[in-house]
Amino acid sequence: MGKKVTIKTLQSMRGQDKIVMITAYDALFASLFDEYVDVILVGDSLNMSFAGQPDTLSATMDQMIYHTKAVGVGAKKSFLLFDMPFGSYTNNDMALSNAVRVYQETKADAIKVEGGKEKVDMIRFLSDNSIAVFGHIGLKPQSARGEGGYNVKGKTKDEKQSIIEDALALESAGAVALIIEGVKSDVAAAVTSAVNIPIIGIGAGNDVDGQVLVWSDMLGFFEEFTPKFVKRFIDGSGLVRNAIKEYSSEVKSGEFPNEQFRY
Repeated sequence: MGKKVTIKTLQSMRGQDKIVMITAYDALFASLFDEYVDVILVGDSLNMSFAGQPDTLSATMDQMIYHTKAVGVGAKKSFLLFDMPFGSYTNNDMALSNAVRVYQETKADAIKVEGGKEKVDMIRFLSDNSIAVFGHIGLKPQSARGEGGYNVKGKTKDEKQSIIEDALALESAGAVALIIEGVKSDVAAAVTSAVNIPIIGIGAGNDVDGQVLVWSDMLGFFEEFTPKFVKRFIDGSGLVRNAIKEYSSEVKSGEFPNEQFRY
């Protein structure tokens, strides 16, 4: 096991070594990922891929803290990032209260909040109170219902400029890194060039400092839909179905457990 990844580690990797981030929601998968990734995000995506909900909006602080505690058991080396759920940071005092709870009850190294220029005061307030914050700009899943869907950002000159301004504003407020999601590749490249903090992309091309994917997407377990930016590295659901089918067949036939698996 390598040294624990810290904020300083991630900042030193900018422009030198790509940052690898993946989601995890439990100790088992966190322990499997820990050797190979730099950051584990306990994402509110768990509300969809783990809890079967249609979007992320009903995820709660209790739910997120429960899973982050579990991930913290399995993740020994990786930087641990807590995704603040929808409604948990609607004002500065609420954001700080919930962030303090995250730090006190889990091993999270930082929290993540969605939003651009409108979150500057909040991020500065959190930073001034010793909370490390990742920003999240571009396509913001917690805003999808209000915007009528998941829409790629940065298609116009004005929108591109607005996203760049968001990144600069969050950096100046004290954000230690940014996730940029669902934007045109040239926009993500422009943001990466404009700031001095790590930029992690998801659906944002390769001209960024690192990548993040939801584990159940990239391992082929989530079958409801596959975003364009997701590469399935294995057919996880197919492998599991085949294994369960074989197990069921052997139990029904009496083949399992044979002498090899008996005391």
